[in-house]
Amino acid sequence: MSTRDLVLTALFAAIIVALGLLPPISLGFIPVPITAQSLGVMMAGVVLGARRGAIAVLIVLLLVAIGLPVLSGGRGGLAIFASPTAGFLVGWIFGAFVTGYLSERLVNHGQSGLVQTVSFFLAAMIGGIVVLYAFGITYLATVAGLGFTKAFVGSMAFIPGDVIKAVVAALLGRAVMVGYPLLPARA
Repeated sequence: MSTRDLVLTALFAAIIVALGLLPPISLGFIPVPITAQSLGVMMAGVVLGARRGAIAVLIVLLLVAIGLPVLSGGRGGLAIFASPTAGFLVGWIFGAFVTGYLSERLVNHGQSGLVQTVSFFLAAMIGGIVVLYAFGITYLATVAGLGFTKAFVGSMAFIPGDVIKAVVAALLGRAVMVGYPLLPARA
């Protein structure tokens, strides 16, 4: 990994942590709060690509594991990984990877701005919502004893906000691609 890669992954880890400074919004009927940090996960995948995006998320989760209060609401420590929300945290890694993987394959410099933006949006939707929810809902249903259907239905309240986050990530991805393309070169 080059110095540039290290700096970029550390930068996006810091962005994800900074998004955690925004207070979480609890819905009350499901133990998972609405946070801005999933936007950081989508942005890491869209801007950095699969490998670097996943590494940025891993850095954040390592900071959580050693006890730093870097999650929304000032949460941190190993106990977080035993909570009902742990599946979403693990899903961050795979969500960033899939978002980045799809971004690397769907977006190229020869496309129009609209096609690039839509491609980034699709990548963020699939990686940052579908993949993330697959991990989070499955773990939540198992650990909280809600059952898959109840966990799934309860999680649907987060979809509108996550779609907005995917739009923001797509617009950011397009802006970065125009000004300073960071996505790894395709083979």
